[in-house]
Amino acid sequence: MSIVVSEPVPRPGILDIAAYVPGKEHAPGVARVFKLSSNETPLGASPKAIEAFRQSAGHLELYPDGQALALRDAIASVHGLNVANIMCGNGSDELLGLLCHVYLGAGDEAIITQHGFLVYKIQIMGAGATAIEVPEKDYTVDVDAILAAVTDKTKLVFIANPGNPTGTYVPVADIRRLHAGLPKNVILVLDAAYAEYVRKNDYEAGVELVSQNRNVVMCRTFSKVYGLAALRIGWMYGPAGILDALNRVRGPFNMNAPAIAAGAAAIRDQNFVGEAVEHNLLWKDKLTHAFETIGLTVTPSVTNFVLIHFPDVDGKRAPDADEFLTSRGYILRMVKGYGLPNALRMTVGSEEANRGVIEALGEFMGRK
Repeated sequence: MSIVVSEPVPRPGILDIAAYVPGKEHAPGVARVFKLSSNETPLGASPKAIEAFRQSAGHLELYPDGQALALRDAIASVHGLNVANIMCGNGSDELLGLLCHVYLGAGDEAIITQHGFLVYKIQIMGAGATAIEVPEKDYTVDVDAILAAVTDKTKLVFIANPGNPTGTYVPVADIRRLHAGLPKNVILVLDAAYAEYVRKNDYEAGVELVSQNRNVVMCRTFSKVYGLAALRIGWMYGPAGILDALNRVRGPFNMNAPAIAAGAAAIRDQNFVGEAVEHNLLWKDKLTHAFETIGLTVTPSVTNFVLIHFPDVDGKRAPDADEFLTSRGYILRMVKGYGLPNALRMTVGSEEANRGVIEALGEFMGRK
């Protein structure tokens, strides 16, 4: 006897995935809102990128370059890379998804860390594989914990370096030690979305490790320091063999023409990038000092955001602070989904926004 199914059913495992929830954008009843929940740069995009976007908009009837050569050339020129080892995507999310689609299947495992970017787990499960979560130490990736979790089922290891939402980083010596301990068939994925903000001598985004090996890739984004989040531009630097495999399933026109043009102009405007980085360094330190002065704990950050921890006291916890700040138009990011229920992540914003949050949290912490 045949079984009657009343509606389409996803394959096993899909409905077990917790959908990604972006940072909130609205504060009902508040006239002016400062959105500090998505790590967007307060300086916006380079004027040169905006002009390139406008010029491209005059030819929307044409298909984009399926190889995104102008963008790849610009990336290669700025970073001193071989253009053949660069792939561009519809945000780095697409590239992370392609890696899972191509290298994972039922019975495979991929390692993620305790407070790692939620998209990793979504893409791993979407490919039918199992996400193995390992603990972090002091909100920082623990190399030894990762190595201890490797089995013959492991195919990918995802490292956000710097981390999101923690803001911490792993020194290059530890990243190299991690890679040295992995089997040759396991791909180390270095997600360096916030690399441009880091000013530490012992940090390396991954270029050298990729250049020297066949099982390491580095992912980057234009959504942060370049201010092009609306255009969804990501890129990967990787070995020829891995890029060849991904290109076989990549959409033929996965990048739109205005994004290609704007991205190429943005990355060549390094003076504008420098201004964004300097603003961030100045205010990240000011915010950290101000929050610590009023009795809050801040995880040391090398990114464009800070992770603020609240007291485990009635009326003073992170959800209370979130409600208080939202009522005043300041939207921060709740990070309960990252295993941090009593913390808020705050993007470094404009001077006005930053000063407003300092004042508001000072009032919140001082309330009886």
